Amino acid sequence: MITQQDKELLSRKGISEAKIAEQLTCFEKGFPYLKLFAAASVDNGIMAPDADEQKKYLDTWEAYTQTDKTVVKFVPASGAASRMFKNLFEFLSSDHDAPQTDFEKTFFEKIERFAFYPDLDEACQKVAGKRIADLVAEGSYKTVVKVLLEQPGLNYGALPKGLLKFHRYEDGNRTPVEEHLVEGALYATNRNGKVNVHFTVSPEHRSLFQTLVDAKAPVYAKRYGVDYNISFSEQKPSTDTVAADMENKPFRNNDGSLLFRPGGHGALIENLNDLDADVIFIKNIDNVVPDKRKGDTVLYKKLIAGILIDLQQKVFAYLHLLDSGKYTHEQVLEILQFLQKELHCKNPETKNLEDSELAIYLKKKLNRPMRVCGMVKNVGEPGGGPFLAYNS
Repeated sequence: MITQQDKELLSRKGISEAKIAEQLTCFEKGFPYLKLFAAASVDNGIMAPDADEQKKYLDTWEAYTQTDKTVVKFVPASGAASRMFKNLFEFLSSDHDAPQTDFEKTFFEKIERFAFYPDLDEACQKVAGKRIADLVAEGSYKTVVKVLLEQPGLNYGALPKGLLKFHRYEDGNRTPVEEHLVEGALYATNRNGKVNVHFTVSPEHRSLFQTLVDAKAPVYAKRYGVDYNISFSEQKPSTDTVAADMENKPFRNNDGSLLFRPGGHGALIENLNDLDADVIFIKNIDNVVPDKRKGDTVLYKKLIAGILIDLQQKVFAYLHLLDSGKYTHEQVLEILQFLQKELHCKNPETKNLEDSELAIYLKKKLNRPMRVCGMVKNVGEPGGGPFLAYNS
């Protein structure tokens, strides 16, 4: 039963009562499996560009960045780090005080190798009055973990992954936020040296992200000779999902209010739609590598973008031809071949269509949004090398 309090909450979130009923019905009936047509392979959804083709696509992207088009790097960054520390939380709540599991033993044996070690060592001195080495020597393992995960220590157990120290460098260790700033400078810079980066963050951590960006963006801007335009947005409350109990009834908090869970990354489509850009790179916050491994990342991002632009230019040319109405039967078949072979969009019913009907079908398909997703195969494997997958 929906109470007046519920209605007010739903109104604030922008969620209708019908939406709640729909969500509960989905919980009860389950979700259907996606039916797959076939496994992707080379020439069936996957491209394997050779050296000459790679150069063509890289040149295409380089030329595109010298135009007045807007490129944005979109980074979902609200993901919490709690699951990263699952084993350490279990250690804190265990009956044993010294490491027993393989994970616990390895964690303390190699703790100095973590990028957050210097910060943790300093925090241990402030909170416990001792350095990590001294706490470990006296058997105070849980004190070290508490300082890492809880307040008044680093509070890593309650922070999003984007704010944690991930990688070690001689000139200062980096968070994923910083790695994305570096990536943006390497493959998403426009002709004026502008790098647009957009982070989606949780409301409670937005100020922490802003503080980090304010401190670090000028450093990387100077290092790479770019000008950052960094923006933030929050996942919209209207995309939240109601929680349900074992009887599939709305779960309520102790105060009687409905409990909602944030939607997954798919909910960020709303944030994505709000961006005004010509090309958007999408990459999750923790999908980063240190500088010594960024070569492949930058290469494939540029390749993917070059392929996208190449396809887009062909699509625009074909749409212009179809809109003009001045096309031949052979040109219509050429466009159909492009749709089937390069965009991998096949429909056996097209063989029964007249040219005018086929033209309408082609315009509809070519006007769909395009996505190009990249995949890297181990170049040491037989038949290995760069390959990319496309879907629309």
